[in-house]
Amino acid sequence: MKFMLIGKATKDSEAGKMPCEESFAAMGRFNEQLLQAGVLLEVTGLQPSSKGARVHFSGDGKIKVIDGPFAETKELIAGFVVIQAKSLQEAIEWAKRAPDLHTGQESHIEVREFFELAQIAKVG
Repeated sequence: MKFMLIGKATKDSEAGKMPCEESFAAMGRFNEQLLQAGVLLEVTGLQPSSKGARVHFSGDGKIKVIDGPFAETKELIAGFVVIQAKSLQEAIEWAKRAPDLHTGQESHIEVREFFELAQIAKVG
């Protein structure tokens, strides 16, 4: 099963403040553990929402583009890791090992499973 470990944004990440050198080193060690375990598929960080936009579909055919930044930091994504795990519990265990990149601020990692092609085919 493929899972995304989604790092939620903080005030610092939304301000464009990069994690300290020690946090970057800790993330590098974590990524190396994922790689050595053979579960790492992809990892990346995202620019602050001030450099992005949202495309809003109203449901009645109207489309609106909203430029960032966005107010609700806790709803934004700062980065993600994609891993291959045997179960949700294994993916959660990996997420629990991730370093806290923004020490002193509350942060979250959301763990979400990807749909597999066979699952999508069953829906359609």
